Amino acid sequence: MVAALRQEALVAVDTEAASFHRYRDRICLVQLSSAAHAAIVDPLALSDLAPLGELLADRTVEKVFHDADYDLRTLDRDYGFHATALFDTRIAAQLAGEPAVGLAALLQKYVGVILTKEHQRADWSQRPLPSAMLEYAAADTRHLPALREGLRDRLRSMGRLGWAEEEFGLLESLRWTGASDGADGYLRIKGARTLTGRQLAALRELHRWREELAARQDRATFRIVDNEVLLAVSRALPQTAAALAETRGVPPAHVRRYGADLVAGVQRALALPEDALPRIDRVPRRPKDPEFDARVERLKAARNRLALELGLDAGVLCGRPTLEAVARARPNNRAGLAQIGELRRWQVEVLGDALLAALG
Repeated sequence: MVAALRQEALVAVDTEAASFHRYRDRICLVQLSSAAHAAIVDPLALSDLAPLGELLADRTVEKVFHDADYDLRTLDRDYGFHATALFDTRIAAQLAGEPAVGLAALLQKYVGVILTKEHQRADWSQRPLPSAMLEYAAADTRHLPALREGLRDRLRSMGRLGWAEEEFGLLESLRWTGASDGADGYLRIKGARTLTGRQLAALRELHRWREELAARQDRATFRIVDNEVLLAVSRALPQTAAALAETRGVPPAHVRRYGADLVAGVQRALALPEDALPRIDRVPRRPKDPEFDARVERLKAARNRLALELGLDAGVLCGRPTLEAVARARPNNRAGLAQIGELRRWQVEVLGDALLAALG
């Protein structure tokens, strides 16, 4: 199959994972389509996917993705595969000024195809997969070559194809940067930093219990107990099943199923000595710099005016972190702008004069 696809000019690629259902996220399907071939690869049934990696790395074959970022990162994480010669239809649509850049909206507009969403959150790790799910998965790549043609033609007519090609080239360097939740994962729960030391200790205990149970059952953590419930128990610190049942935000089903474990976690936290309680290191805020803030605002205003003229989302034209990098560097000519790593070449070309004028 790969040998046949490597004779094609371009191949559309997509992946499906099961992070919505499983504790251990991994690629469960790879869909591939060209003008002449269509295939779905089952990575769970194959011990060696090396030919797929060779296809992705083949610079003579263009690979078309929609919103490639996560696909590329997970292909690196699971297999060490790195794709080259990329075209991302989502990035292309953003640079074309499309108001809706989801795959379904773009296919309907450019290809006249209406995608269903019935299997959007399906469990792709289940086997066997029903034929309806396989058809749904195949549809994600079947129409991508035609969408790519429409968007490429539009970008060329707008004089923006070079912008997109620069962005596509940068995608090749994407690598997996995610990390496991680890021992400090509880600190990343929204609301954790509002807790007292004792409450934070309870959250740590409950988070550890949930991680271990989710790993044993290979279930997504929120399918066991969601973060809001862990926070509610940590704030209330119930020491009995009766007190847990009275805790606001804890469903009765959780009390019946996990009550003993939740109370035990709280009791372990209450038994800790003061010096064993977790502490949150507060990073001191950078002192206010009114001149820097004023430069950023001037750059932002210039960016917004140009984005409106171009019919682009302001964040697509140039994000705030990039504007802040420009404000810090304070270049006084285009050569200085070109030295700012956050700025793309096409942004210097399109925005350069406006940014320099805003800096004064």
